[in-house]
Amino acid sequence: MGEVSERTGVAVSALHYYERLGLIASVRTDGNQRRYPRHMLRRISLLVVAKRIGIPLADVKEVFDTIPLDATPTHQAWQHTSRLWREQLRERKRAIEQLDAEITGCIGCGCLSMKACALLNPGDLLGETGQGPRRL
Repeated sequence: MGEVSERTGVAVSALHYYERLGLIASVRTDGNQRRYPRHMLRRISLLVVAKRIGIPLADVKEVFDTIPLDATPTHQAWQHTSRLWREQLRERKRAIEQLDAEITGCIGCGCLSMKACALLNPGDLLGETGQGPRRL
């Protein structure tokens, strides 16, 4: 486990956590030591990349669930996973571009209106819950 941690830059505690979530798997030796199959390095590396770019672990798990833990994934399995991940990334990109457009308009407008602002209070949903501050 220490070698995998050193090789990937992922803390041992994080490896334990990922294993509990079912994102990675190890086998136990007769001496009760964890051993990770070689193909787990790729999964762990992808977890590191996902974390770096802000992809939630639930989304990673959804994609990783299509790849078996107990065998080296085939090229086709990785291609399928890659397509799923690209779809998620495209959706995130569209959401970020929408937020960028809204925040640019919000900063430019300067209205600071909680009732009219589509960014902070879309459709004035907070107004329907009553008067006064609702976010505190």
